[in-house]
Amino acid sequence: MTLESRIAAALAGRLPISQEEAEAGLGRPPRPEMGDIAFPCFRFAKEMKKAPSLIARGLKQWLEEGSEGSFKEIFVAIDRVEADGGYLNFFIRRDYLARTVLRRSIEAGDRPGSTGEGQGKTVIVEYSSPNIAKPFHVGHGFSTFLGEAIANLFEYAGYHVERFNHLGDYGTQFGKLIVAWRLWGDPAALEQAPIQELTRIYVRFHEESEQDPKLEDEARLAFNRLEQGGEEEKALWETFRRVSLMEFKKIYDRVGIHFDNTNGESFYSPMIPEVVEILKEKGLLEESEGAQVVNLDAFGLKPCLILKSDGSTIYASRDIASILYREREYHFDKNIYVVGIPQKNHFNQVFAVMKRMGFPKADDCIHVAFGTVRFAEGALATRTGNVVLLADLLDTSVAKTAALIEANNPDMDRKLAASIAERIGLGAVRYAYLRNSRERDIVFSWEEMLDFEGDTAPYLLYTVTRCASLERKAPAGMMDRVRQVSDEDLSRLDGDHEQEVIKEIDRFAKAVEAARQACEPSIMIRQVMALARAFNTFYHHTAVLKAGDESLTAARLALAGAVGRTLIAGLRLAGIEPVDRM
Repeated sequence: MTLESRIAAALAGRLPISQEEAEAGLGRPPRPEMGDIAFPCFRFAKEMKKAPSLIARGLKQWLEEGSEGSFKEIFVAIDRVEADGGYLNFFIRRDYLARTVLRRSIEAGDRPGSTGEGQGKTVIVEYSSPNIAKPFHVGHGFSTFLGEAIANLFEYAGYHVERFNHLGDYGTQFGKLIVAWRLWGDPAALEQAPIQELTRIYVRFHEESEQDPKLEDEARLAFNRLEQGGEEEKALWETFRRVSLMEFKKIYDRVGIHFDNTNGESFYSPMIPEVVEILKEKGLLEESEGAQVVNLDAFGLKPCLILKSDGSTIYASRDIASILYREREYHFDKNIYVVGIPQKNHFNQVFAVMKRMGFPKADDCIHVAFGTVRFAEGALATRTGNVVLLADLLDTSVAKTAALIEANNPDMDRKLAASIAERIGLGAVRYAYLRNSRERDIVFSWEEMLDFEGDTAPYLLYTVTRCASLERKAPAGMMDRVRQVSDEDLSRLDGDHEQEVIKEIDRFAKAVEAARQACEPSIMIRQVMALARAFNTFYHHTAVLKAGDESLTAARLALAGAVGRTLIAGLRLAGIEPVDRM
């Protein structure tokens, strides 16, 4: 039982709440001098007919009276309890905090904060999902890096994770592409630079169709023939898909991302008759202007289109088919879609249809929305050709990092420098995507992304190398002492700066859990940054290798080791690989 659980159990014995409610009410005071754990008493004023300050004082007295009896276990860890206005504040003993937190860190090894909570449960995370024949731009990067971090968080908690890349390889845009290829396609250019060539003809189609609307009709017919299995249309579609996947794979390999399933929309298209049949059997399909829809008035939503008036399918019907397939094949506990905010209504409709169908896991289908990526010229748009490729963003980040390394370490081996620049450059981009709440838009700034003192991956990576450097510089035999560090040694870490670092290490596990539950990696990222800031303050104010005696040196090196392990764990959850030196 944790200290918080013990405190909550004690409070629940005195207040009209459960232990779970009491533990949920425990928080962190805004300032260190106010204690380590705070419990607000305001909510009990009406029921207990007392001022919150009187309730807090009464609880303080009651706890102190039991300090040698029923609450003895609490006061092994608690130095004192104070009533401050309507708050009950607990001050943890510094020696207790140091030895318990660091011992837990040592025992956790390189997996601090990991749990087995998800054992036996399967989570599907769908992310990245670029469109075939279109550029892999920085907008796709958001879904790719956010989805990978979410998948990592669930895996870290013991879940079996299936990574899905639901490729956009179907839809009316392929009718447009087929028509465009027949009119303007260049086979040699397709082999040389496939995405550029397909983008060129796709953009041209939209330009020409503004002058000649008949092109849109031709495109609809071409897509309809593709759905009916037309040989020529299918052969072109397969070519477009093959060359696109080859280009996408280059990016995935570079950033170390793999998928367990790459079934695109086309895979689910043959399953749509089953969906239509189920909806008919349940009496859910209605005709609207020649199309087949499901009424969603009860959910405050517009009808969900299942079949167009010409009989063509739409991606909502393919998503419904995919959910049925995923449950049949994987028996998922959660089915998570990492897709942009503009698709909120689409997923609300799809999930509402699943509820009307009586699908038992409709509430386990979750849309994780995210914002847009912006540069100075505004949002990205495929149709205008005004896109920034993710590969170009990565290349630029690595090149700028390499220039910084060259300027600061001109004598570094070139191969080593290139390897370090690649990791830092890629890490800087990933961090920029993940550091803020996912529904906020991202505005890329090179000065911010590569600032070694800012809220950046380079700052975190540099802190990791600082921890490693302390170990490398330790006197001969000292690291053996660190590996056998005693609780007595660890209890000596009672200085203000040491305690702040220890508290930030302790908060990491809860941050990881909160990040997973909210599908919000930024919660974990912020905690990792808080730890790095606290450690660097400690580093600048505290002697580590020249602490004065072996016991304190060993304890401070153990602290640095715990910081390094925690930072590396957080970085890897974000998909960022650490470096040994910078």
